[in-house]
Amino acid sequence: MKICEITNVDFSLRHFLLPVMRGARDRGHEVVGVCAEGPLLEIPRAEGFRVESVPMARSLNPVAQARAFRALLDLFRREKFDLVHAHMPISGLLARLAARTAGVPRIAYTCHGFLFNQPGPWWRRQLSLRMERLGGRATDIFLTVSEEEAEDARRLGIHRDAVAVLNGRDPALYHPDEEARAALRAEFGAAQGDCVIVMVSRLVRHKGHPELLRAMEATPPNAVLWVVGERLASDHGEDLEPLFARAEAALGRRIRRLGYRHDVARVLAAADAFCLPSHFEGLPMSVIEAMMTGLPVVATDIRGPREQVVDGETGFLVPPMQDAPLAAALSRLAGDPALRARMGEAGRARALGRFDEGKVIGRTLDLLGL
Repeated sequence: MKICEITNVDFSLRHFLLPVMRGARDRGHEVVGVCAEGPLLEIPRAEGFRVESVPMARSLNPVAQARAFRALLDLFRREKFDLVHAHMPISGLLARLAARTAGVPRIAYTCHGFLFNQPGPWWRRQLSLRMERLGGRATDIFLTVSEEEAEDARRLGIHRDAVAVLNGRDPALYHPDEEARAALRAEFGAAQGDCVIVMVSRLVRHKGHPELLRAMEATPPNAVLWVVGERLASDHGEDLEPLFARAEAALGRRIRRLGYRHDVARVLAAADAFCLPSHFEGLPMSVIEAMMTGLPVVATDIRGPREQVVDGETGFLVPPMQDAPLAAALSRLAGDPALRARMGEAGRARALGRFDEGKVIGRTLDLLGL
């Protein structure tokens, strides 16, 4: 079969679609990736995948979206795919409508999080729900990465046969690594008694950086924060640089910004705990990566993370957008190495059982009929 895997930007294709593309190719199918052009596309292209660039825009600008729709329609008519598998809310809607218009035989969608479940004005949530219902009518196979959002899709009339497939990561890549731990802690100046807390995420407000930076000021002196990630050119919202500047002035050596890293597995192996205080999520890959590496996880009690973290067993769930509970959870981990070890072991066992990439991709491909 000839398959199109389509998303919005290169970051999403690299981190979310590439494992599915590899799995489909391993089963003997021709796979073409589609998204906006970007530097991270060098990785799938180096693996021999053809990636077509289209002018995707992460906005509701009607002119930009009309341009993207026309490009997709032309692409689908020219390529004659057997299956179009779309991802992300806006790119997913455009791709499904263009695929239906072009007469693609089968259309699939994986929801990585509904926009109507995000904080925001009522009109935006209502618009999102209507968009999802429209897209659902053009979808043959409807998948989600979390159980809660599969239930939302069925309950709200988006798609009656929505199925949760979860997310997964490769345990051969994400695992405890003493050599990496020693090397990176020495490189980044972590002291013997430091509890290194790592956060891996795009630098946008809704990932919870403001709360985490403030919470760190209320943690013990041995709590050290490493922040991995960057802001994408297509990201919206306030610039976080003033918040980081204030935190760096207050915390000194206790905070390090590491930027975008291609060796996240090694960085995680060098840490002692993981934190993701997001305001909303789908089913975050970074939490799975941390759990597989044997780190206790502090996350917010929202859709996605609460399907991953067992509160009090593999880490702690705290209310979103609140500094004090976040600081308390991080302080408890910083002060108790035995608790960190116990929770990390339990989290690794849970991740290996539920979020193994091979199993997740296999189930996804089976549901796609590949």
